[in-house]
Amino acid sequence: MPMSFPSCPHLPVPRPGLDWRRLHGLRHGDRGAEFYRACLEYGATLWADGLAARALLCFDRAMGADLKGDETVLEEFPLPYAAMVWVMRYTPEGVFLGNPRVHFQHYAARMNAPRREQRQWRAWACWALARAVRPDWPGDPRHRVIEPTLEDITNGLRAHGHPGEPALWHSVWVSAVAESDPARR
Repeated sequence: MPMSFPSCPHLPVPRPGLDWRRLHGLRHGDRGAEFYRACLEYGATLWADGLAARALLCFDRAMGADLKGDETVLEEFPLPYAAMVWVMRYTPEGVFLGNPRVHFQHYAARMNAPRREQRQWRAWACWALARAVRPDWPGDPRHRVIEPTLEDITNGLRAHGHPGEPALWHSVWVSAVAESDPARR
């Protein structure tokens, strides 16, 4: 029986027929605004199809788009921190999501070019969001890495992210914490 997934309010409505070939076609070209929007749309498609873990991976790709921060698409659809939280929070029981905390921990620690630092701090920011949404998700104890503080993440985003990105991420983090733990509101 197919599951009914709620639409994510932080993502564009995907174009009909959008599939992996759209992103595949952009793999060698400009990874700017068109690539970013296509990643968000395809992530929305994956989410609607019940593929929560793959949707998160698509948002990872969107976070890696080569944007300066002043693109029009970012006004309508900011970096997908809120979409990440949405998917982590609303994935129905029994749908594969993996452990996003471990995913982002490994992703951040193994980041490579291009824009390594920017993408690394965004991965750590998503790791912190995963911890806020589901504090019960364990980290990987065998993966020896120094986990950053919230201040480290804010400073990393300030140094390597877009203008206003630390505030965007922090507001999503505060909301995620409040929704996960009503006593902390």
